[in-house]
Amino acid sequence: MNFNDEKYYVNRELSWLKFNQRILNEARDKSLPILERIKFLAITASNLDEFFMVRVASLKDMIHADYTKKDLAGMTPSLQLEKIQEETRTFMEQQCTTYNRSLIPILQKNGIIIIDKYEDLSEDQEAYVDRYFMREVYPVLTPLAVDASRPFPLVSNKSLNIAGLVTPKGNSKLLGDHMEPSEYEFITVQVPSGLPRLVHIPSENDTDTFILLEQIIEKNLSKLFLNYNVECAFPYRIMRNADLSIDEDDASDLLKEIQKSLKMRQWGEVIRLEVESTIDKRVLKFLRENLSVAKDAVYKINGPIDFTFLMKLYSIEGYDHLRIKAYVPQMSLDICEGDIFQCIKQKDIFLHHPYESFQPVVDFIKQASMDDQVLAIKQTLYRVSGNSPIIAALAHAAENGKQVTVLVELKARFDEENNINWAKRLEKAGCHVIYGLVGLKTHCKIALVVRKEEEGIKRYVHLGTGNYNDSTAKIYTDCGLFTCSERIGEDATAVFNMLSGYSEPAQWNKLVVAPIWLRNKFYDCIDREISHAKDGKQGLIIAKMNSLCDQPLIAKLYEASSYGVKIHLIVRGICCLKTGIPGVSENITVCSIVGNFLEHSRIFYFYNNGAEDIYMGSADWMPRNLDRRVEIIFPIEDEVAKAKAKHILDIQLQDNLKAYYLNEKGEYVRLDKRGKTLLSSQQTFIKEALSKEQIETDHYKGRAFIPRLAIEES
Repeated sequence: MNFNDEKYYVNRELSWLKFNQRILNEARDKSLPILERIKFLAITASNLDEFFMVRVASLKDMIHADYTKKDLAGMTPSLQLEKIQEETRTFMEQQCTTYNRSLIPILQKNGIIIIDKYEDLSEDQEAYVDRYFMREVYPVLTPLAVDASRPFPLVSNKSLNIAGLVTPKGNSKLLGDHMEPSEYEFITVQVPSGLPRLVHIPSENDTDTFILLEQIIEKNLSKLFLNYNVECAFPYRIMRNADLSIDEDDASDLLKEIQKSLKMRQWGEVIRLEVESTIDKRVLKFLRENLSVAKDAVYKINGPIDFTFLMKLYSIEGYDHLRIKAYVPQMSLDICEGDIFQCIKQKDIFLHHPYESFQPVVDFIKQASMDDQVLAIKQTLYRVSGNSPIIAALAHAAENGKQVTVLVELKARFDEENNINWAKRLEKAGCHVIYGLVGLKTHCKIALVVRKEEEGIKRYVHLGTGNYNDSTAKIYTDCGLFTCSERIGEDATAVFNMLSGYSEPAQWNKLVVAPIWLRNKFYDCIDREISHAKDGKQGLIIAKMNSLCDQPLIAKLYEASSYGVKIHLIVRGICCLKTGIPGVSENITVCSIVGNFLEHSRIFYFYNNGAEDIYMGSADWMPRNLDRRVEIIFPIEDEVAKAKAKHILDIQLQDNLKAYYLNEKGEYVRLDKRGKTLLSSQQTFIKEALSKEQIETDHYKGRAFIPRLAIEES
């Protein structure tokens, strides 16, 4: 069969929109505390912003360049953009409906009030707000009129603004739409990002009342334009192309080139204009003309523009009962007190975050920075926290005279500025800082500590599926491995030699590295399962990842399925594969788990006729991970670590509370829970961590575990 046929594939962008829909479903889930639902709505808005700034912007660039090549699902860029705009309008309507009809009434019942209209304020509240405007807001604002001598200003990316029409005092407001253009003028005011968007105002009856900053400014516009009548005013917001285009081959200094490109991000092409649904048509026309926005790029909002402000509301004090109790990561039972190097020396240590604490990873670098026996520390950094203890430890190590080499990936999208600042700090401390390889992002997560011990030089390695970020490690599910395996240590040294110089090893002992070797490794593993299935043996693949959109790999999975290999995929986000196609994918299941933690780990299991090969790492099954990034996949060989990895997959494939399954119609559906024992994989892992429950190694040893949930139940 032709497994490359476009009818067997789903468009990447439309699949992502379905993922964001699953997050919105959490905001609509009545079983969740109200502030958790508010948080999920804020996440959908933040996700959609990034999607437009990068993915939609990329499609726009293709259309401008007359690029008409079809994607794996047979869609041209223009057709993709058309479908995205259609789906996005429906999605944004659902966001507003969820906010207006579901979340706001429940907030009010719980004593949290967000004023919808300025007219709803009491006299005392209105007086307070007017004083607040004059005291806190007025000094910051810059009113801008637009006329022949004052051109339309440059509006920065993602900024919230207010646009309106004013007339000289004396003109009648009754003229309305019949006014001549010369009789009114266009004005715009940027809502200050440095002030709180949610303004807390006095209230009665033990409630907390808020009003949005743009409403305060809109009501007081007349104080900014004293000689004019404000005829109308409406908030608006733009989204610009933020997909950096950097010619690395011609860049003599990558750091300076990226700094220059970051400035351009604020002024890229406008790809989305969000306006209030009741906006005056003259104001909208003026905005479209001056921002060069096509009609199909205008999105009318029936509610507040930019729901990301709700993340601030999520953190409101005094309402812990309206949130899920914060989980505190537990210390792994495999981490002994004192010398972490002695712990690693005893056995490989497998960590499952955030259920198990990320602190041992921080301590690994901290202890290395102070240990007299440590000669060198080498580490890759992709995204780190704002006040990173790992950065501080690396700087301290260099100041202590240790050889410190750090690869800081400057091209980590939307973290470029943060990473530039860290890179400069590390260089000042005496670290040798590498900015990555030309044309490739370095996305692998690896740290190497070289230590001089009595028996000689020993290498200690940490490998992970997630970033060295102590903040996100509390909310992202990831896996990490500490080892002092000599063969992995040799590979780790080879990785850093490859990154810092031109040294490419003839072969690897244990690690599998992209972009050269990883794709073929996955092909070989899948082909081996096919071979076993052809021989009448069991073929089984279980793979957990963030995204699956690599067409050749999907075709290989289809081939495996056609020979009877059972394939169970746990894909959080994008999935371009279709399930349930007779003779093609009837042996493939796909589930997506959306919960309180963001599923981020990558785990790849191949039954291999009972030998069971398990790999983890930083790579998804996407073209960029396999072909355009430096990625590392590492094997899990210790029996206890293997059992833990299998347990993760086993429990997630039993999830019937937070898991969606992809059916043959291309829809993500919940499983029928009637008569079933309810199980949330994330809650199960929390309970196990809190109870210090040990995984039964013998239970998983040599066992080809098949998910106990049948896809037919959906």
